[in-house]
Amino acid sequence: MATRPEILFPLFAKLETLGGIGEKTAKGLGTLGITLPRDLLFWLPHAGIDRKFRASVTEVQLGEIATVEIEVLKHRPGRTRTAPYRIEVKDALTTFDLVFFHANANWLSKQLPEGETRVISGKVEAFDGALQIAHPDYILPPNDVDEIPDYEPVYRLTAGITGRTIAKGVGEVLTRLPVLKEWIDPELKSREHWPDWHMALRQAHTPQGADDLSPQSPARRRLAYDEFFAHQLTLALARAKVRRGKGRLSVGTGQLQEKVLAALPYAPTAAQRRAVEEIAADMASGQRMNRLLQGDVGSGKTLVALLSLLVAVEAGGQGVMMAPTEILAAQHLEAIRPLAEAAGVVVALLTGRDKGAERRSKLEALARGDIHILVGTHAVFQKDVVFQDLRLAVVDEQHRFGVSQRMELGAKGQASDVLVMTATPIPRSLALAQYGDMDVSVLDEKPPGRKPIKTVLVSDGRIDEVIERLRRAIDDGAQAYWVCPLVEESEVMDMTAAEERFKLLRADLGEGVVGLVHGQMPPAEKDAAMAAFVAGDTRLLVATTVIEVGVDVPNASIMVIERAEHFGLAQLHQLRGRVGRGQTASTCLLLYHPPLTESGEKRLSVMRDTEDGFVISEADLEMRGAGDVLGTAQSGLPRFWVGDLEHQAALMAVAQKDARLLLHQDPDLTTARGHAARVLLWLMRQDEAIRLISVG
Repeated sequence: MATRPEILFPLFAKLETLGGIGEKTAKGLGTLGITLPRDLLFWLPHAGIDRKFRASVTEVQLGEIATVEIEVLKHRPGRTRTAPYRIEVKDALTTFDLVFFHANANWLSKQLPEGETRVISGKVEAFDGALQIAHPDYILPPNDVDEIPDYEPVYRLTAGITGRTIAKGVGEVLTRLPVLKEWIDPELKSREHWPDWHMALRQAHTPQGADDLSPQSPARRRLAYDEFFAHQLTLALARAKVRRGKGRLSVGTGQLQEKVLAALPYAPTAAQRRAVEEIAADMASGQRMNRLLQGDVGSGKTLVALLSLLVAVEAGGQGVMMAPTEILAAQHLEAIRPLAEAAGVVVALLTGRDKGAERRSKLEALARGDIHILVGTHAVFQKDVVFQDLRLAVVDEQHRFGVSQRMELGAKGQASDVLVMTATPIPRSLALAQYGDMDVSVLDEKPPGRKPIKTVLVSDGRIDEVIERLRRAIDDGAQAYWVCPLVEESEVMDMTAAEERFKLLRADLGEGVVGLVHGQMPPAEKDAAMAAFVAGDTRLLVATTVIEVGVDVPNASIMVIERAEHFGLAQLHQLRGRVGRGQTASTCLLLYHPPLTESGEKRLSVMRDTEDGFVISEADLEMRGAGDVLGTAQSGLPRFWVGDLEHQAALMAVAQKDARLLLHQDPDLTTARGHAARVLLWLMRQDEAIRLISVG
């Protein structure tokens, strides 16, 4: 195993080796995630305080900081122990008070002796029409005025850790900074006017004004780029390793694909054709494919998946398509079976429900190669599922499957290709951060015949009108969804809300018309309720967000989302995508509870104004930040210390291109820049990447 370069040792020593940091302080810093001197370097200030010298407190606005020289006039202790202790002072233009609560009179008379001058710095306030400063941040003899910075960086803190502790620690780490060889491409660095690494850190920790704190300042952009570049280098190394693994040549003849296209009632979009070409080229390259197919709700991913699976069958192999739930797996089967049959291709479904003889005969057919395309849930991972010749695995809804499962699935076939589909439009910067090891195909057109969905905002005071409208639509043969509000992130309370709404709507619209599904139901009950709705036996389905992913009922043309202001944009977009799948014009009613907050209003109006998932995801990123857009817990997003995906998104794309280019030119990182990049990987704690290089 490679070992950490010696030049980095001082940054990876114990925190206690820094002056003024003992065990207790180190523990406090640990709660912020700071466990090494290198962590202090990347703990950048998030704000600053202007402490420039002023002639008088009258020169600043109330609530602002003033640094002034004063003469101490008179001490006025409080009459009782709890009353404030006041000291009358004067600067060049006016007289005002310094105020201390729970004061120690001895200490104050030593710090501020009457008749002497001092320099103080603190927040100017007004009390009873007179100016005052309570508990100044600094009280110094005039000779020591240099201890007060003109512009003081402000760090995020935690209990027991002061700004001065962090500033002092940072100051000491900055004196230990090694001079590292440059890992950034020289042309890029000069084009962006970026400082050297150690200069960038010094500038970031000693801002001279608000501009230096902006994510767009050259020092911060440089440091963010270092982080993004190390991340993309790790992903590029993982990608290179997959590609070095022997791939299979799967060259399609196009015959089966032509039969399917002939059976389609419409022509595929240009985006669908382009995606199939990209996938077919990967499969024919002899290197293992690891591709992400990103498409908005209803952009026709299933057709692209089927045509890709047919390439595998045409090449004499088999394909597998995996979905996260049994309902979705069954739906994929329904969608592709008629088309596959038109091409004479055998498709079968395998889920956890298959038992005994039926399961055995499916597995035997699969091993003989009689089943060309298997559709299933993660039941296809089980040891006894053996393919005759698996060439392509298609995985639906990426975030339910981690990287390790992707690898496991690849292992089922001798180096089978992997195509991951996601219906969650992700802003480009996040897609690169999360899926940077994959190649990406994007479906950015809607197939012909998809009708636009009309989105309307309705205040919940008009709920009776909404129910009346639903009654009329249902009488005319329509089907509808009613999504219940999210209650304080609690599935149990979501369930209660859904059950209450279900009872009320059932009373209004009649027994047998209304169905109910929520996350707390036993799977069999949930499936039965869904099946009744799919079959058209129930006309209105009351649900929690369990219906967000994938349910396809072409006859459903109305979506009501209650308390819509509580949902995230991505979620609203996914829910709305459940309607508009058939021939009738569809409507989505966003029921909100007035008054709306500013962000609630903004979210709902974005939904009203656009159906484009990519536009919506960018707006979502801007409003909520990166972790929330992907849902931090399952996002797989790395935690960046400096990099800010909302404001520095463009840097991620540059970093990906640069990392892939560097590895293309220097696969083992043995050139001068390659060695510098290795040091960067150690510095950024990219242990995964270091393991990949040393295994080589």
